[in-house]
Amino acid sequence: MGVNRNEPLDQIKQRRDSALKALMAAVPYMNWLNIQFDRRGDELTAVLPFDRKLIGNQMLPAIHGGVTAAFLEMTAIIELSWTALWEDLESGRIAPDVAVPDSLPRLPKTIDFTVDYLRSGLPRDAYARARVVRSGRRYASVHVEAWQDNRTKLMAQATGHFLMRQN
Repeated sequence: MGVNRNEPLDQIKQRRDSALKALMAAVPYMNWLNIQFDRRGDELTAVLPFDRKLIGNQMLPAIHGGVTAAFLEMTAIIELSWTALWEDLESGRIAPDVAVPDSLPRLPKTIDFTVDYLRSGLPRDAYARARVVRSGRRYASVHVEAWQDNRTKLMAQATGHFLMRQN
């Protein structure tokens, strides 16, 4: 079953938005951090809106390193899941829904995750993008980069390896 070229654009966008919401709902901590995603076609940019609760070092002030690591890891997991379900989503073979927990594949499980902290996270919004380096049936590798005001001045970067869950 290929892409239905006659499907209304609103229906396509609704299915994509619903799938992204369902993926995000599977990670409650993402909601507590208020992580959001800006979706442009198949490309995702994660957004971590600044909140005082994210500050770890009040003297600088700087975003807590654990928050930064969690932001990067969640960005990697959502990107990996998004990439893995894209073809089925676009063809209409699946139509994920937040109200139907079993409508999506299970999220990948982290094997290891290495973070490079490159500069302090300032008290402002942060952004991240992930790139799937390798994705097989059982194993995947993802690289993630986070920044704040300037995309070329990274706040942190990470590499993660994930076990792809079989449903």
